Amino acid sequence: MQIPIFTVDAFTNRAFSGNPAAVCLLENDLDEDLHQKIATEMNLSETAFIRKLKPGDDFTKSSCFGLRWFTPASEVPLCGHATLASAAVLFHVQKNTNSVLTFVTLSGELKARQVKDHIVLDLPLYTAYPQELKEVEELIKAAVGDMIVQDVRYSPDTKKLLVRLSDTYGRSVLEDLKVSAQRFLSAEKTGKVKGLILTVKGNSSGKGHDFYSRYFAPWYGVLEDPVTGSAHAVLSSYWSEQLGKKEMLAFQCSRRGGELKISVRNDGRVDIAGQSAVVLKGNLTC
Repeated sequence: MQIPIFTVDAFTNRAFSGNPAAVCLLENDLDEDLHQKIATEMNLSETAFIRKLKPGDDFTKSSCFGLRWFTPASEVPLCGHATLASAAVLFHVQKNTNSVLTFVTLSGELKARQVKDHIVLDLPLYTAYPQELKEVEELIKAAVGDMIVQDVRYSPDTKKLLVRLSDTYGRSVLEDLKVSAQRFLSAEKTGKVKGLILTVKGNSSGKGHDFYSRYFAPWYGVLEDPVTGSAHAVLSSYWSEQLGKKEMLAFQCSRRGGELKISVRNDGRVDIAGQSAVVLKGNLTC
């Protein structure tokens, strides 16, 4: 069986930066275990599988598709960058004629639309609630050592822990932070936390970024994710409240790095926009 496969760098406009995702176009249903085997073989933080929902569907003309995401270790309920990558394959490679694409996923229906040179994702917005420090102290210590922590929040919907470092720290401190995400697994074994967000306030005067972040998910087999849409579904809610802003510009400070345009909506959802670069086209034989 031949499966068309693509590698797309998301949340960037140039190759070899942003967050790479593999995208598979499924003409027919795939054996369940093959999804995970392919994702493990690709060994990227996410492999996305786009499937037709009805026999007569067409990747060029149809507007609604099924979408699933797998890390090298397991299936995940939401992945922003691989959704952007999937939309990029349909819009830019398949030349899909629709202005809006709808993906049926484990997180409900997600929409993607083209706006100039960006793809805008319509994602759920997740609230992060104040978190007792003592319950997660060991994990935070493993992540940031003795650095000053200004706020700790927890998103029960996503199982993500948000740790805001002191405003005395800037982008460079976050970028230079040496993190051994493998240690997180021994620090957090309860199953409560599945992703750790480190974030600092940005310089939002003028054209600067409103906030910076890094994201770690070793519980899903991803030590550090380069640019994470799902983490920003939590960050957007938090920083919108903190800064009193609906429109924000964010930057994820991984080694590859990536920029996200954020627009918090009044209906409990968030628009996250980014660019993309298709870097590989081929066929998978299985």
